[in-house]
Amino acid sequence: MAWPTAEVARMSGVTARALRHYDEIGLLPPAWVGSNGHRYYEEGELLRLQQILVLRALGLGLSEIGEVLAAQVDEVEALRGHHRRLLAERDRLDALAATVARTIAELERSRRDGTPVVINRPENLFKGVEPAQYRESLHDFPELAGAIDRHTATLSEAQVEAGQRERTVRMIRLAELMDAGTPAHAEPVQAEIDAQYQALTGLRAVSAEEYRAIGRSCVDNAPWRAAYETIAPGLAAYQRDAIEAYAMTRLS
Repeated sequence: MAWPTAEVARMSGVTARALRHYDEIGLLPPAWVGSNGHRYYEEGELLRLQQILVLRALGLGLSEIGEVLAAQVDEVEALRGHHRRLLAERDRLDALAATVARTIAELERSRRDGTPVVINRPENLFKGVEPAQYRESLHDFPELAGAIDRHTATLSEAQVEAGQRERTVRMIRLAELMDAGTPAHAEPVQAEIDAQYQALTGLRAVSAEEYRAIGRSCVDNAPWRAAYETIAPGLAAYQRDAIEAYAMTRLS
């Protein structure tokens, strides 16, 4: 049985444009092309598309996915490997959700009681957000990743943990602004985005276009999106929109 592009797009949620792009780069050629120029996909292509989407969800770029699929020998074994990675990612996200829930509870208790935040086990703040996983998600920004690596190498363990804690708190503050209905371009939101931008430019120069690309990655990059969405549904897109507004008004 064969399915046209429109039907494959409907079933998979992948746009027809993306399917054409996958064909153009040799990642997912159709089974055959009709005399009318329409692409048709059979069972084998649907299984390959499933693998592409799984690997995308795990944070791999298209070129990396092509390399993984080209190296596959046995399809079932490959799927078993993908399944193991998905289970590991599920466990990581569960840990991340629990981490964020604990942090929110501690911050709320501190505000309610008017007392400083007391964290008895600070290592619990970072379960599910280990630096190596954050570093891996930066594959689309190699120069920035290198700058972060060089900077991190100069820090003590306590300083690294403090930086991670501050990033988590910033994400929570942004979620609170979103929940309050504050527009992404409003000054309180832009102040948070400015703090993020200043932290980046403390490591290396970041152009307006690169910062826009980083903003888009909050949605397009699976590990980043998962981290934001664990805190609050819609936060990834809110961060992206806030960065876009910042780049347009302050960096153009």
